[in-house]
Amino acid sequence: MPKALRLPGVVLLLAILATAPHFAQSIYYERPVETAPQEETIGDGYKTPEVQKPLPRHFWLQWLDVLLLGAAMGAAVWIVLARRRRRWLVWLNIASLGYFGFYREGCICPIGSIQNVTVALADPTYSIPIVAVAVFFLPLFVALFFGRAFCGGVCPLGAMQELVLLRPVHVPRRLDQALGLLKYVYLGLAIVFALKPALSRDFLICRFDPFVGFFRFSGEASMLTVGAVFLIGGMFIGRPYCRYLCPYGGLLSWTTRLANRGVTITPDKELDCGLCTEACPYGAIDKMRAVRRKCLYCARCYESCPRDGELAHAKEELIEIGGPR
Repeated sequence: MPKALRLPGVVLLLAILATAPHFAQSIYYERPVETAPQEETIGDGYKTPEVQKPLPRHFWLQWLDVLLLGAAMGAAVWIVLARRRRRWLVWLNIASLGYFGFYREGCICPIGSIQNVTVALADPTYSIPIVAVAVFFLPLFVALFFGRAFCGGVCPLGAMQELVLLRPVHVPRRLDQALGLLKYVYLGLAIVFALKPALSRDFLICRFDPFVGFFRFSGEASMLTVGAVFLIGGMFIGRPYCRYLCPYGGLLSWTTRLANRGVTITPDKELDCGLCTEACPYGAIDKMRAVRRKCLYCARCYESCPRDGELAHAKEELIEIGGPR
């Protein structure tokens, strides 16, 4: 990614979007706390809960979010598989971070919907909006055919980590594989806690989301600190949360195994130069071939490919305009 788009671009984006969440909702809502018992009446240190955040939206706007989610994944598939251009993908990352992250305050989240869907399947008295079901299944459906397009082009958690990655280091393969098991442990715990009786049920994924506090410019200091640690570590280790803790990433990894199409390292033109392996910060290239279940659709391998990537396209453009051959 061009250096000019890294930290300065992210800082500028944060400044522009600092006030955007205020305009993200279409229904004005304020809890009429005056009609309810007051804190002084209840006593025992009771504090009135904050108004629901994010605020409710019209039904058609909720479906617009689903359509935008699908369109963004379609764009990611086209950019990565058809055009093989990382620079375009970076702009899609920025747009997704802006809309799904800061503007929608991390609310369009298939990651957090894991537990909601689990409860709905197990408890007939528990219902969730059809929009939440669509948000959960749509990225899995796309992954079933094209790989992890949601991770690479749409997920605001992934985009935030992608944009801060400055000097990636390669994690030793055995350590990478061991740490990768943590997301399945987390997924299992999330399902177990979601299946508990209603009074003891705990939605772990949403409660311990390390980045939602940044999207909403609020949150517990402990979780904001955890998120900051992930981002600082993410400057050197490619997407640590996505690779090692994201429970939805585990589901996408399973479904991607069945995909007919995905990122390929030009098998018909392979030079075996190893540049793509060096360029991949996620350990998703093994023996000069992409490992689709690990591939996060970042297109960094294309950026460095001298045969069929941005480097090759740049050379072709120079030749066309009469540059060096």
